[in-house]
Amino acid sequence: MPKATGFDPDAQAFITAAGITNPTQQGAINTLVVDLKGYSIWTKFKAIYPIVGGSASSHAVNLKTPGTYNLTFASGVTHSSNGMVSNGTTGYANTNFTPSTDGMLLNSAHLSFYSRTDSNIYQVEMGNWNGTASTLILIRQAGNGTVRMNNGPVNVDFANTNAQGFYLSNRTASNIIKAFKNGVSQVTSSQVSNSLPNNNIFLLAFNDTGLIQYYSTKQCAFASIGDGLTDTEAANFYSAVNAYQVALSRNI
Repeated sequence: MPKATGFDPDAQAFITAAGITNPTQQGAINTLVVDLKGYSIWTKFKAIYPIVGGSASSHAVNLKTPGTYNLTFASGVTHSSNGMVSNGTTGYANTNFTPSTDGMLLNSAHLSFYSRTDSNIYQVEMGNWNGTASTLILIRQAGNGTVRMNNGPVNVDFANTNAQGFYLSNRTASNIIKAFKNGVSQVTSSQVSNSLPNNNIFLLAFNDTGLIQYYSTKQCAFASIGDGLTDTEAANFYSAVNAYQVALSRNI
């Protein structure tokens, strides 16, 4: 694929790896990378899944380091220009990222998920549990969202009346977990960290010590794994992701 003139090298590496040929999509990726670097948060990511290109092969690629922590899909995930969605019974994506061995920090970590679907049911959009520690984004069930980050099976809940939007499960200290929606803090908890899970983080389902369950039927249009973000960084992250979704005409 020819190199696009003036594109950021990291954006171009992803465009090439994911086979993105659409100029609008190429431009959106480039702007996203430039924005994340401009906000000085690019280095905080282990994996970024921009879910662009409309196919399993393009959606699988990790923008931060293509070829590392690419997604592996189980049967039952549908892909389109708006994102990817599970059938709710078999479909999920394995990030191939294990917190305990792949560089997640115990007291500085985040997960993010952009949902284009509103539903109010017990489904886990992203996370894992190894019997001791868990990461998790559960966007909405019984009117509440739930997050965990490197802590035991204690939920950090927040009221949520609509599941659409951009969600962040975020730890910035041994005793601070926050949930963000669209860049705005929803709750702060003193739930302490205990250890890093030693199994892979899943998207569109929950990796429960090897048991795959709580499949999510929310359409995912972006996800990430990385270090913890300050409140300002979380707001800036949302601004970058929202601008990206607007450029692709799929923002909520």
